[in-house]
Order: sequence, then structure tokens, then C-alpha cells
Amino acid sequence: MRLGRFLQDRLIALVIYIVTLALFYIFMKAYAVDLQAFVAILIVYVLAVSSSLCWDYFRKRDFYRKLLTDVEGLDKKYLVSEMIDHAGFYEGEILLDVLKDCNKSMAEQVASYRKSSNDFREYIEMWVHEIKIPVAAIRLICHNNPELDHRLVQQVKLIDDDINNVLFYSRSEHAHKDYRIKEVKLNKVFGNVALGNRQALQLMNAMLETEGLDISVMTDDKWLEFILGQIVSNSMKYHATDRDLHIQVFAVESEDAVELHCRDNGIGIPSSDLSRVFDKTFTGENGRTGAKSTGMGLFIVKKLCDQLGHGIRILSEVNQYTEVILTFPKNDYYKM
Repeated sequence: MRLGRFLQDRLIALVIYIVTLALFYIFMKAYAVDLQAFVAILIVYVLAVSSSLCWDYFRKRDFYRKLLTDVEGLDKKYLVSEMIDHAGFYEGEILLDVLKDCNKSMAEQVASYRKSSNDFREYIEMWVHEIKIPVAAIRLICHNNPELDHRLVQQVKLIDDDINNVLFYSRSEHAHKDYRIKEVKLNKVFGNVALGNRQALQLMNAMLETEGLDISVMTDDKWLEFILGQIVSNSMKYHATDRDLHIQVFAVESEDAVELHCRDNGIGIPSSDLSRVFDKTFTGENGRTGAKSTGMGLFIVKKLCDQLGHGIRILSEVNQYTEVILTFPKNDYYKM
């Protein structure tokens, strides 16, 4: 709170004080009051006005300075009204009451929206589990009837993948409540992923090559299985039409971490898109010109990796390869 702005805000009051003083002088001159008496009155008047302004300025300056400091220091700035007990002057008390009422109203609105969001998320999760039953039945029918068009199998696989995306996205906001970090074998997790995609890979005449996966990492097996499933699904979705799909999965262990490499010989990712592949709803050039894409798969994968404490990066060259590298740091934090 600056003194200049404070006085500027009270400019009309200052003008009134000066006009009043001038009227005092005119009246006293008219009644022939002694000059010394006028000077004494002038000094008392100026001291009274100055003292009143100074008192008003300093008490309000301290209040607003504390208010601004508290606002800057808070992450949740709407809680600032809880940091100040009282203002010490009437206008400040009104301001605090307004802030508290606004905070209460906002908290009620947030609670309402949060409840609505949780209800919708629970409904989505329930719907996903219900819809998985007929999808699993369709996949079983396709498996038992190999004469069916392989394109039907591929489309059912895409539906199943998208349903999983919906489920894991709805849970990703609260993933910390759902995962359990433990020692997990990479070959076991990737084996489940390969088994789940076996039929689709066979229909594409794809080659799946693994090496060095007999390594344990600290992670949640369910979430890691979803992450690897997304990577394999993208490899199948963005395969090159002029050659058979070849997916290489291998692990490299160092003193500080384990790196899991998933490399395919697909159409690759343009260098201009590489920095944005983890952005929400970003589809890129491949998503617009080739396979239909929602831009959500890698966004969810990156979000889950961040929450699990895993690193992820992508290397690629157009029409040559795409390589996704997952990094599992080695530490004893989760073993305590």
C-alpha cells in the first residue's frame, strides 16, 4: 500500500479540509480575530488532520500488506481469509466477511462438482466392466470360428483397447490409491501383454522378439501391463504396409536403473511431432493421415509413468522405426 495512492484516493477529502480551512480564515478575518489565534487554530487543525490520515494509513497498510503477503505465500489462494483473524477497521472486516463467504460458496461448488465427477467416474468404471463381458464373448466367438474375416477380429481388438483406455483414464486421476509397488518380473508382465495381443499379431504376420527380460523392477504389474499394452497397440496401429511388423523388446540393466526398450519397424514419427506425442488429444501427422487416433493413449501412459516414478521417452525416424524407452530407477524407497 503506497502513501501516494492512499492520498490520491482521499483527494476529495483533502480538498474539503483545505476549503474548510479557508472558510475559517474568512470568518476570523471578518470578525477581526487576532492573527496569532488563527495561527494556533491552523496548527491544531493541521495536526489533527495529519494525525488522522497517518493513523488511518498505517493501520490499513499493515492489514493489506499482510493480506498480499499471505496471498503470495499460499498455493491455494482462496484460503487467504482463514489466515487473518480480524482487520482492525470496519471496511477491512467487511472485506474479510466477503472473502469468507466467497470461500464458503466456492468450497460448496467444488464439493458439488467433485461428487458429480466421482459419480460419473464410478458409472464409467461400472459400464466398462459390464461392456467387457460381451466384448470378451465376441473375441471368444472369433477365436472359435477362424473362418471369420480377420478384419472383424482387429476391430474387436480396437474396441477392447479403447474400452481399457476409458477405464485407465478414469482411474489415472486417483492412481495413487489403486497401485501397489512391488518387485515385478518384466518377462511375466510382457508375457501377459503378448498373450493378450497374440491373435492380432498373428493375423498381421508380425514377429515379436524379446531379449533380457528376466529382470525384476519395482512397479505395479497391472499398470505396467496397461502401459506396455498401449505401446504394442501403437506398434500394430502404425505399422508399415510394405513390410511385416517386427517388434523388439529388450531390457538393459545399469547400476542406477533398468531400461526397457520397445522398438518396431513401423512408419515412425515425424521429428516435428516427437516433442508433443505425450500431449493430451495430440494426434500428429500419423493420426490425421493414417490410423484413426484419439491422442489419449500416450497421454495416459505418460501420466501413469509420472505417478509410478518411471521415465519414458521416444526415439523415432520416419519410415524406419519407433522406439519407446521406459526407465525404472533403482532405489530402496519402496522396499522400506
